[in-house]
Amino acid sequence: MELQLTIDCADPPRLVAFWSEALGYVPEPPPGGHASWRAYWAEMGVPEDELTGGAGETPESIVPAAGVGPRIWFQRVPEPKTVKNRVHLDLRAGGGRQVPLAVRTERVTARAEALVRAGASVLRVMDEPEMDYYAVVLQDPEGNEFCVV
Repeated sequence: MELQLTIDCADPPRLVAFWSEALGYVPEPPPGGHASWRAYWAEMGVPEDELTGGAGETPESIVPAAGVGPRIWFQRVPEPKTVKNRVHLDLRAGGGRQVPLAVRTERVTARAEALVRAGASVLRVMDEPEMDYYAVVLQDPEGNEFCVV
């Protein structure tokens, strides 16, 4: 059994670009030697009217560059995000509790700043030195929450 993570969104190409950068993934190439995703979907029998408006023109999924990790599919949906996520990703940039808090804080801050430059926005910083904990809660370009820890 394989795992695929699916993220509902309005603009799959935008999230493909952002999450490729955030995770070190790459846009998934069309399967089976097809020249494009559009050609693949057409061969699979998807009606032409469903391939309008850019559907099938660009990848809507990303895969790990190193081949380890789940495929992530960005599923176009008509409704906007309206509530807090019930599931979110933690990007582990700090190195774990065996690394001194000051070093983890530096690493997490640097990664969060890079993700802001890539299109994320900061929701809050969780700075709790008495608990030996530091994390930054961000949103991707469509408002999906995730943490850098």
